[in-house]
Amino acid sequence: MPELPEAEVVARQIRNHLLGAQLNECLVGRADIVREGLSTLPWYQGALLDDVERYGKSVALGFRKAGELRYVVAELGMTGLLLFHATQTRHPQHVHVRMVFTGGRESELRYWNPRRFGRMSLFDRAGLDAYRARRFGVDPLTVPREEFIGLLQARRGRLKPLLMHQQVIAGIGNIYANEILFRARLHPNREVTKLRESTIAVLYDTMQLVLQEAIVCGGSSVKDFFAPDGTVGQYKSRHLVYGKEGQLCPNRCGRVIRRLQSERSSFFCPVCQTNRLSG
Repeated sequence: MPELPEAEVVARQIRNHLLGAQLNECLVGRADIVREGLSTLPWYQGALLDDVERYGKSVALGFRKAGELRYVVAELGMTGLLLFHATQTRHPQHVHVRMVFTGGRESELRYWNPRRFGRMSLFDRAGLDAYRARRFGVDPLTVPREEFIGLLQARRGRLKPLLMHQQVIAGIGNIYANEILFRARLHPNREVTKLRESTIAVLYDTMQLVLQEAIVCGGSSVKDFFAPDGTVGQYKSRHLVYGKEGQLCPNRCGRVIRRLQSERSSFFCPVCQTNRLSG
């Protein structure tokens, strides 16, 4: 499932290959793949790709035409990918949107999404702002440390679900939540209200480090993810706990990685990540 690092890799590749290109045609194979704004699709013909941004796990393409800006937002969802023309897919019937460009380093951008958990949406600026406000919390790459500390101090509940709560912290999913918590030596079920300020600061620094390292590695290609140009993410080789149930803890504490009984895929070390009441 693409998370923040994968979405960031996608946004950067599209920015590098298509910024300034003209959209000549946008073909939608399934009307239900567009969540909002399908009736505005004709406006985009002839518009220039003016901006590419990432919000959480989504990628927003900003188009300019006659002084007006409009946006196409692609949710990557569980299996969604944005791919250039030459990138091959195993099931091409699941390419639901084709955007044909001139003037860029690539001629086409395709939205491939076999399970259709993600959607595309077409917005004007006000619509994009409203979408961002209701869908995304703070960005873990850009939120200042003090703001992050205050945000956690104001919340209740268990730590891992909070890290993955997209309306609180946008972009972290199961893979990176596991990796961040292991490196920060925090149990997934730690109560947020019991964390000291210094502990939250360590969590913040660890979160930044893991996400930045993953982006440099091209993300994690665990199942279906690959970048628009077809390259696979290499950060999977640096995973320390995700999917490592039964393997020895990489910290060499002598214990094995366990999976929480109550959750399908929370991986942790019972020694390195104790669930203390405070700290």
